[in-house]
Amino acid sequence: MKKLISLIINGNERSVEVEARTTLLDLVREQFGLTGAKLGCDIQVCGACTLLVDDKPVSACSMLALDADGCAIETVEGLSSKDKLHPLQEAFMEFGALQCGYCTSGFILTAKALLAECPQPTETQIRDYLAGNFCRCGCYQEIVQAVRNLASGVRSKE
Repeated sequence: MKKLISLIINGNERSVEVEARTTLLDLVREQFGLTGAKLGCDIQVCGACTLLVDDKPVSACSMLALDADGCAIETVEGLSSKDKLHPLQEAFMEFGALQCGYCTSGFILTAKALLAECPQPTETQIRDYLAGNFCRCGCYQEIVQAVRNLASGVRSKE
């Protein structure tokens, strides 16, 4: 049995019928074609599936789509505007804070939530906030550097 839900995906109001067992990650990837968030561990520990729900990072692999009814969902695809990347996306590129890219969307969205809560976090605050995201390529230092430098307004190669 399906139920009609309404949500706002990257600023666009959408209504869709979903089955009770559909996760938010499956809905975003399969119904809306937004594939930046990935299924990693399927148990809320890796952060690859992170989406912002009402501006808070959530593990979309474990959240039912029904529970997102009436919520605003932001994906990494919604960060850029036209031909311009979001400053976090630019910082990740500038500091080499990505390799394979599997975890990148989750890190960027989590960092966005951090900077909204704490615009000038310390390195310890950044590390603590990002602790639920794993990078199998080992780019942690570059990720922290990208977030730290963006928050402080420092650009490395300009």
